[in-house]
Amino acid sequence: MALRATIYKADMQVSDLDRQVFETVSVALARHPSETEERLMVRLLAYALHLGQGLAFGRGISSEDEAALWRHDLTGKLLLWVEVGLPDERVLRRACGKADAVVLYTYGGRNALQWWGQNADALQRLSNLTVIDLAQEVTLELAALVRRNLQVQVTVQDGEVWISVGDRTVHLHPEVRKPGPG
Repeated sequence: MALRATIYKADMQVSDLDRQVFETVSVALARHPSETEERLMVRLLAYALHLGQGLAFGRGISSEDEAALWRHDLTGKLLLWVEVGLPDERVLRRACGKADAVVLYTYGGRNALQWWGQNADALQRLSNLTVIDLAQEVTLELAALVRRNLQVQVTVQDGEVWISVGDRTVHLHPEVRKPGPG
């Protein structure tokens, strides 16, 4: 018998002073049995950082043809593809061919650094790709905040991010490894 996805619900209050986005949203995230809590929270963080009309979660970790998150316009054109983790370079190349902009959030400390070293040259040629690394100690702190029902506050200012769940706050400064377009 196959294991089923676990559903997590998050009520998020996002105050992104950098983009002038101030919204309260409720989202449901399906966690695939092979997905870690760390990856789940990185997806939720990415959702908050790209919050806007049309943003939706893809089918998940088991589908290479869908992004972790993506945004289509009203005509169906793919505007944004957001990926998390350390994907194969070919997946990113395909995504860059389909979407106007692609953003990758890497995490995993030494593994992410090694992955970047192996893929940096090929990825530099993808003009619509942005690569952002999240420090491992921060993503592990985020994973420790996971609950089936989350009340989350996200504040973004000057490129820094504060995520609060209950009385705990995690501060992070995402490192841009490869800037994307404009």
